[in-house]
Parts: sequence; C-alpha cells; structure tokens
Amino acid sequence: MSSKELRVAVVGAGRWAERAHVPGWQRDSRVEVAAIVDTNAEAAASVAKEFGVERVVTDYRELLDDPTIDVIDVATGNEAHFQVSWDSLEAGKHVLCEKPVHRDARQTAAAAQLAASKGLKTKLGFTFRYAPAVMYAKDLIDAGFVGEPYIFNGYEQNSQWIDPSTPLRQAEGAEPGEEKEIAVSSIEGYGAPIIDIMHWWVGRPMTNVVGTMRNFVPVRMLRSTGTMERMNIDDGDMWMCEFDSPVMASIQSSYVTVGNYPGIEARFYGSEGALIVRLVEEFGVCQTIKTATKGSVEFVEREIPQQYFPEGGTSLEPWPLLFYSNLVKNFADEILAGGSENQGDFAQGALVQRTINAFERSARERRWVAFDEVEGA
Repeated sequence: MSSKELRVAVVGAGRWAERAHVPGWQRDSRVEVAAIVDTNAEAAASVAKEFGVERVVTDYRELLDDPTIDVIDVATGNEAHFQVSWDSLEAGKHVLCEKPVHRDARQTAAAAQLAASKGLKTKLGFTFRYAPAVMYAKDLIDAGFVGEPYIFNGYEQNSQWIDPSTPLRQAEGAEPGEEKEIAVSSIEGYGAPIIDIMHWWVGRPMTNVVGTMRNFVPVRMLRSTGTMERMNIDDGDMWMCEFDSPVMASIQSSYVTVGNYPGIEARFYGSEGALIVRLVEEFGVCQTIKTATKGSVEFVEREIPQQYFPEGGTSLEPWPLLFYSNLVKNFADEILAGGSENQGDFAQGALVQRTINAFERSARERRWVAFDEVEGA
C-alpha cells in the first residue's frame, strides 16, 4: 500500500498530460500518480514508462470502483470531458478536468451540483489563475492596492496558428469546406483562462456583454487529414462586459496575434493604483507583474514573493510545469484539508462557460446580451 496521502489516475496520455499534469502531480511529495489511462494502450504505456507509473489502463471505468484511487484527472480530448467527469463523481472520486467540462454551461453546473451533493472537490484546468504572478496580484487587490476598482482589461493572444499550414484540430460545429456561421474556438479554448481571471479579480456579478468574433485565416491545415480546408472558426474576438457595480471590463482573445505563447495579460485599474500581469514566455522568463499608484504613475516591476511558488519554483522554468504544479498543489491542499475551500471549481467553470455562451449569443445576434438571458447559473 502506498504511503502517499493522495493517489491520482490521469486519464489521457497526450502532450498536455505529459508536459503539465503528470509532472505537476509528481512534484508534490504527498501525491502518487497511480495510473495512466488512454484508449491508445501504446500512448499510455509510453507516458507511464517516462514517469515511472506502474499501472496502465485503457478504460477509465476500470478504476471507478478502486477504493485506492482518490482523484481522477481528466486530460482527454474535449469530447470526453463531461462523461468521464460525471462518471468519476458518481463513483465518489474528486475530479480535476481540463476546460471545458461541457460547452453548455447548464451541464457544467449540473456536474458542480453533483460534486457538492457528494461532498467532493472539483477543479478546472484554469492553469493561469495559479501562476505565481496572478495569485500575488489577487492578494494585492484583496488588500486594497488598486482601491475602488474601475477597469479590467484581459488578453489571450499569441501567434500559434497565424501560419495557416500549422495543423489545427477541427472545432466542434465547424465543418470544413462549407460557408457556415463561425463556430466558437478561440474564445472557448483560449479566452476561458482570462475570463476566469476577470471574474476572480472583479468579484462582482456580471450583468451584460457585447462583442464580436472574426475568422481572419479561413483556410487552414486540418490536423486529422493534413489537407488545407476552410475552417469556419473564430480566431479573434473582442468583448465588453458590465457588472452590478461601476466596474467595466474588456476581453480580447486570438491565436493569430503576433506574440509568444501563452500570451496572457491581465490589467486592473482602480482609484488608488493599477497592476499589470504578463504571462508571456519572453527571453527565458515566463511571468512578470508591474504596479503603479496614483502618486507614482510609472509602472515598476515587482519581485514575486517565494511563497507563491511551488517548492524550488522560479520564473525561469517552463510555464506549463510551474503553473500546473501550483494548480495541483492547490487541489491537493483543498482535498487533504477537508474544509469548504475549493477555488477554480466546476461552479467557476460553469460561470466561465456561461460567459462564453453569452459572448457567442451577442456576436450572433449583434446586440448587448443580458447575462440573465443565458441559462447555467
């Protein structure tokens, strides 16, 4: 029997599991990665061998009745997120799931309610809320650094697919070769993390949204076929948001804007001060935070206190491992503490997905959309 406090099964043996999930969990001395699961037995065995995991499984359901497995980590493709998460919660397992749990906010909310009814903890793969710079900024905001909040600006922008020959996975609802309405892609896959940070920092109920989507590079290489096809997806978005307070916000997401991955930037301005967090891997550094006050308006870079890093962590290491190590450490802390604390959970995921659903409706109907019009609360 393992002496570790938590035993985790990682479902999905793709690149993100290999770069972030498995090494993130293994960085925590309290955690054992007990199994790697993938329908592709060869892929699962390869990742298991790389990280020294003994158990390889091709069907996650084989683990649901195993009382030694505490957490199911869902790192599969989007289409499997909801079912694996739901089945795992039904079986009494804590669940970490990559975003989105479901494209319909109501389904994500239902999963959140199921977890709550069973006293289980959930966590969404909102990787960037766990960046040390973002967590430090949140504490500064809560301590009153910006004063009364006025404006939030959020960006997720990088040039991953500015080259049309870069293989792209077909988005749900996007049919190659047909001139159909734009299917949601960038705002859901890439905008979700900055939407999450916006809600977390602003901390007020959203009331209204308006915005638009664009398909700047319509013909792309389809990953599944290797052929150039018309892909009817949003690869650039701009949105404005209102809350039940004077705060207003803007969100921009794109993967055809020149810049390095992941391309997250969050700015918050208030009556007393302002802060800018950049999560952009540049010149070997993966994050920075700058602040200014009304009495000293030049933005100055701050050192991020070591308490916001995982043990041994620095801003010079690759961001996927650094940020994800904080995410899984936070989840382990919450599970082992046994209290009510559970940030970035499925309820937060439902809020973010509901926001995306509101954005989509606004773009399609070319109007301001009241948040109350969108179900999923």
